Amino acid sequence: MMILGWKKRYHDILREFRYSEKKDTESAIILNSILKKSDANKRISNMLKGRTVFVIGSGPSLSFAIPKLKKYEKIIKIAADSSIKPLVEKGIIPDIVVTDLDGDEDTLKKIGKTDSIFVVHAHGDNIEKLGLTKKFKNCIGTTQSTPFSKIKNFGGFTDGDRGIFLASYFQAKKIVLFGMDFGEQIGKYSKTKKSERKIKLMKLKRGKSLLEWLSTFTKSELFTTSKSIKGFKKISYKELDIIIT
Repeated sequence: MMILGWKKRYHDILREFRYSEKKDTESAIILNSILKKSDANKRISNMLKGRTVFVIGSGPSLSFAIPKLKKYEKIIKIAADSSIKPLVEKGIIPDIVVTDLDGDEDTLKKIGKTDSIFVVHAHGDNIEKLGLTKKFKNCIGTTQSTPFSKIKNFGGFTDGDRGIFLASYFQAKKIVLFGMDFGEQIGKYSKTKKSERKIKLMKLKRGKSLLEWLSTFTKSELFTTSKSIKGFKKISYKELDIIIT
């Protein structure tokens, strides 16, 4: 089952980035063969439904966000994989990691041994990395294409916005963004090469447009401590205590 309207947006992504739906499907089939049966979906639902959830990206504002995040140990945290290394270095272990496996491999393996749930995304460019999934204690798989068997499609494109779509899908009451800047500046934690800068900015633009679309139908309340996004209420760190009550 896909969210209504996703198929059109997926085909737009295929055209813009010249991706192959066939390769995406091939990757999803391989990931499905690797994954074991799991109750992780049920656990995610119990974890997120009706709760306040923090979603963390690796944008430029992440450095400022980390000290604030440490204060809220009991709030559920979903993190994009490029934010994992700096979070873990500061003692913050996300409850859910959304990853297409291009983050710091050693950190992913380390967190994979904990109770954190990994939401691993299969696409045409990460087939050779899918074996890493075997290192994760708790794991589910996702695709941008048609879901099947153990492979789900909650919507979203980049690791960061997929985390927000995930929280919305599982009916989080409030979703608050950190380090999700979607601007012209790429955060140092994303480890983007100069040669990849143009495509990275295109991905950020597409991710932002998807979040603006999500804001038109989600039942979750949406907030951001990062750069403004249409449909999300921009808040300061000082307002967090008010938001999470």
